[in-house]
Amino acid sequence: MSRPEPGGEGLTHDGFLGGRVRLWQPARGYRAGVDAVLLAAAIDARPGQRVLELGCGVGTAALCLAARVPGLSLTGIERDETAAALARRNAAEAGAALDVITADVGAMPREVRQIGFDHVMLNPPYFRRDASRASDHPGREAAMGESPDLPLADWLATGARRLSPGGWMTAIHQAERLADLLDGLAALGSVQIQPLAPREGRRAQRVLVRARKGGRAPLALLPPLVMHAGRAHTHDGEDHTPALRAILREGAALRWGAD
Repeated sequence: MSRPEPGGEGLTHDGFLGGRVRLWQPARGYRAGVDAVLLAAAIDARPGQRVLELGCGVGTAALCLAARVPGLSLTGIERDETAAALARRNAAEAGAALDVITADVGAMPREVRQIGFDHVMLNPPYFRRDASRASDHPGREAAMGESPDLPLADWLATGARRLSPGGWMTAIHQAERLADLLDGLAALGSVQIQPLAPREGRRAQRVLVRARKGGRAPLALLPPLVMHAGRAHTHDGEDHTPALRAILREGAALRWGAD
């Protein structure tokens, strides 16, 4: 459920995980949705671990993760000052230990470069500007348009450098960029690929991919996670599968295959 910000500040206050998490975000432009929640669900973290999110936006993924796993030390990097300020506000209102740093992923602050993280998560810009039209909204373009100065390979290389030995990096992206993801993860091991199919019998449009620093397990291509029931949308309202509904509404974890 979404409601506007009193006073007309151009914000809405939106519920995630069945209302367990509530976030302020812009009413127009880029707005957090299912991808951020799925990314949070895919992080197999334990209390006491350090987690870094590259490009945290208003804090959706980090705060959904915090709602499921208490006692984490969370750090978010966000270059957009407005989004970073909203992430801090959202974390404060949630009582979550999320340290939001306003910086570019390509120019990581020294205090972050000195830390090793158990998990790095990222939902990087999806669209290459040599293959798609830029958005007219600056906020949406900044979130969704891949910058020539910071391609996907650089996001992944930055994340890999921040991992402690044995740490996991997890990304969600378009399925058509899977080859680029695998190239960028070449320095890591134990790669697992979770396709996200919109419906049974439909090809995956998104993928979750994770890899481990120092991992030696062979690459694993997992069965698709089907997001919507049936082969077509036949009625008003949500038609999520039980597995997806458990993630989106109940804060359940996504279950990866055996390591």
